[in-house]
Amino acid sequence: MEYTMLPSIGSVSPRGAFGVLLLLLFSFSTFTWTEAYDPLDPTGNITIKWDVITWTPDGHVAVVTMYNFQQYRHIQSPGWSLGWTWAKKEVIWNMMGGQTTEQGDCSKFKAGIPHCCKKDPTDPSNAVSSFQVSVGSAGTTNKTVKVPKNFTLKAPGPGYTCGPAKIVKPTTFITSDKRRITQAMMTWNITCTYSQFLAQKTPSCCVSLSSFYNDTVVNCPTCTCGCQNKTEPGSCVDPNSPHLSSVVSSSGKATNTPLLQCTSHMCRVRVHWHVKLNYKEYWRVKITITNFNYRMNYSQWNLVVQHPNLDNITQLFSFQYKSLTPYEGLNDTSMLWGVKFYNDFLSSAGPLGNVQSEILLRKDKSTFTFDKGWAFPRRIYFNGDNCVMPHPDVYPWLPNTKNIGIPCTLSEYCTSLLHHLCKDKVNPNVKNA
Repeated sequence: MEYTMLPSIGSVSPRGAFGVLLLLLFSFSTFTWTEAYDPLDPTGNITIKWDVITWTPDGHVAVVTMYNFQQYRHIQSPGWSLGWTWAKKEVIWNMMGGQTTEQGDCSKFKAGIPHCCKKDPTDPSNAVSSFQVSVGSAGTTNKTVKVPKNFTLKAPGPGYTCGPAKIVKPTTFITSDKRRITQAMMTWNITCTYSQFLAQKTPSCCVSLSSFYNDTVVNCPTCTCGCQNKTEPGSCVDPNSPHLSSVVSSSGKATNTPLLQCTSHMCRVRVHWHVKLNYKEYWRVKITITNFNYRMNYSQWNLVVQHPNLDNITQLFSFQYKSLTPYEGLNDTSMLWGVKFYNDFLSSAGPLGNVQSEILLRKDKSTFTFDKGWAFPRRIYFNGDNCVMPHPDVYPWLPNTKNIGIPCTLSEYCTSLLHHLCKDKVNPNVKNA
């Protein structure tokens, strides 16, 4: 885990001191998690179940099933691939619902050529999450059978680490006519967890901020996701280049190799959080997601946001919404995604490469404030990747903050100031407000 070093209080200005306090409050949002643990989805994993459903004269038939127990990280195009290493000298006679990428050396078989003879087969798929495999290994019984080891999972790229197989209670199956229950002979579970650090060495997304009460727009930090490599042509494309279309169409590289629009932050995706309006009992936020990758369309994208007022969402415009509770009694995290056939498809970089929505939230008078960055999110994830937040010291601040002296939640002056700053008194109950 990497930590951000804090300056000493005595070495910074009063505004900088407030920044230190903010950094303490938001410190978890600036960590880079290098281990396979997600604080917003602590039990999330992909579980692979290997069920021996029948014995054969020279081996067994197994059903391999994958279960995604992650709350918001899904398998993107072109799909997942699963690999393993046989414990002994097994071969795959045939498969249903999947196939291996290579057959391997089957020259010692004179008749009845196996589907795969490789010691470490790989099965790719972009649709199904279950397949059946017929395994051959001379003399295998329920006492000598061994589950494969060294499982690897790509979905579609790296990032997942799979633990060793553990024998569990045999799985039960219901027949198609729903009149009979059968049971596996043996069952193993393999648990795979995701690490963003293993998936890519640099972040993939960042967050920018703005507000109605301050003209400052806080952009993503420079080189957040890497810097423009001026010595290597083709690392990014200037959107104003007259040759833009030809560069993008003639790239000839795989879609998982990004070709980015040249920006100061060099991130594939930017999420902009704008504190838009203030009402007496409500406040409004506008969220814009922009794709800067010319080689990637995001279908069925999702956004995860952590903010203390998300337990009081009143209305959401053009996004779907689901409350997440990673810990009992804590309701400050929400998953947002697009409306099907409307904005659930985030196009690649260009004029159409963005989606946006607005959220209307009811104020909790005991906690609500615009002071000291409270109105901005603590964390934002895009498609399961933790986006880099700006440093809290540069957040848009309320005017004349130094004269307020006490938190807005306790100050009548602060409340009247915010009402005065609000230029639009539109009724929040009007749907198109």
